[in-house]
Amino acid sequence: MDLKLIVIFALMAVVIHAPVSNAKPISLVERCWCRSTANTVPQRSIRELKFVNTPNCPFQVIAKLKNNKEVCINPETKWLQQYLRNAMNKMKKAQQQQS
Repeated sequence: MDLKLIVIFALMAVVIHAPVSNAKPISLVERCWCRSTANTVPQRSIRELKFVNTPNCPFQVIAKLKNNKEVCINPETKWLQQYLRNAMNKMKKAQQQQS
């Protein structure tokens, strides 16, 4: 047999018997939800807010609107910062009342 033919058969055997992985590529596992953010989203149109903190991504805020669209909101937006402060204050008051 020719040496090239033996090498080709050896490579084919390695490829055929190589273990199959079900893991997703890192780029798909650790993908950031928000690639761009909106600064102007009418608060009345927001149904719910979702806060996402994943490794290798900045803090992300996703708003689900009443028309079922999802929009990424800039976490530095003033009304969102005030909303978070109010929510934290409510949580602190509730914890103090329980104690």
